[in-house]
Amino acid sequence: MQNPAWMAEAWREFGQRESSGASDNPHIVAMYRDAGFPNITADETAWCAAYVGAILKRAGVAASGSLMARSYLNWGEAIAKGTSGAVAIFSRGSDPSLGHVAFWLGETANSVVVLGGNQSDAVSVSAFSKDRLLGLRIPKGAPLPEAPAAPLPNSSIFELALAHVLEMEGGFDDDPFDPGGPTNKGITLQTLAEWMRVTIDAANAADLKHSLKAIPEATVRAIYLARYWEPCSASKFQPALALMHFDAAVNHGVGSANRLLQEAVGVTVDGEIGPGTLRAVSVSERAPLLARYAELRRQRYRSLPAFWRFGRGWMRRVDQTLAKATALATGLNSQLKGTATMNDPLTQPSAPLASPPKWWGQSMTIWGALIAAAATVLPALGPLIGITLTSDMIQQLGAAIPSAIQAIVALAGTVMAIYGRLRASQPLERRQMTLML
Repeated sequence: MQNPAWMAEAWREFGQRESSGASDNPHIVAMYRDAGFPNITADETAWCAAYVGAILKRAGVAASGSLMARSYLNWGEAIAKGTSGAVAIFSRGSDPSLGHVAFWLGETANSVVVLGGNQSDAVSVSAFSKDRLLGLRIPKGAPLPEAPAAPLPNSSIFELALAHVLEMEGGFDDDPFDPGGPTNKGITLQTLAEWMRVTIDAANAADLKHSLKAIPEATVRAIYLARYWEPCSASKFQPALALMHFDAAVNHGVGSANRLLQEAVGVTVDGEIGPGTLRAVSVSERAPLLARYAELRRQRYRSLPAFWRFGRGWMRRVDQTLAKATALATGLNSQLKGTATMNDPLTQPSAPLASPPKWWGQSMTIWGALIAAAATVLPALGPLIGITLTSDMIQQLGAAIPSAIQAIVALAGTVMAIYGRLRASQPLERRQMTLML
């Protein structure tokens, strides 16, 4: 029961979501069919039991034969301790006939983490309070687990963290301002070429880009596991920190993520996760550590030249990663999957909570728009006055202007402070004052 066959089928449907409007997701409709209910063709019908039933049948295991979640309380054999892939049945509200059913992945102190259907209207990973757990079942004849499952086995932590990263990264993108170049599911063209052990050149660039657009799920998983998960030592951390650190390794690079983590725990920053870093992590309180790590990531993003273009998305990524990591650490089901709400304190940056209004000249967004406009207009006007300018020259010059202005303002402020202090000839003294009312 450590790696039951049906879990491979279960993960293949990960991310399938109900269609909006009048259309229906054919993958969800197929779940009803495979579970034995071909007459149901609408994906709005509660389908958690259809998902479990379809997955079991596809793997050659008999299901309960019902679309009622609680029907699985009478299916298979009961087990006392969770194990990977076991069927977990939960209560839903006060109605004794309602419930929820999903596949066990692991547990935290207060929650059970499961892979299930109809969770935030999708096949997703979510956490449910342990006081809602009604039972755990495995197929008849399956071997019983020899020991209680460890708190979220490493393989399941990786699946959960990978699902989050893929959600953050999205699909194919070829933004000219992205230094990573063409990217799909977070995998850059250069990374794919290195994985395939080829060098990008004019002859193969188009074919490589096509391969990137059609990159198989198995290749994506293998690249993330070999190039990010293992090198950043995420498997050595508890689930919440593993998710945060893995996401940072993907977005900042493994070495940078390691240094950010070391700075967050207050050890020597050398980019290598050794015994000293692991020891410091083990004695750190999880919530403050996650908050410090998130804030260091925000600071790093703000220092990047492309912040004017990608900053808003980067900040949103940190906030959502912190929310999910905190949910994993504390068992808050409402934040483990789905878009965070603006009113939830878990989604807000840890610090600062508010920023004073800033002069427009400090806005990287405004400077970015001005630079982009100049790069388009000035190359055309330059020859008219005898000056040759290229878009690259204007981009490079423009990118340096905000930093130069900030440096000049800071220098002027320092000079004025020194000048004012030198002119101060009258010493400060205390005077008694009488206030008449």
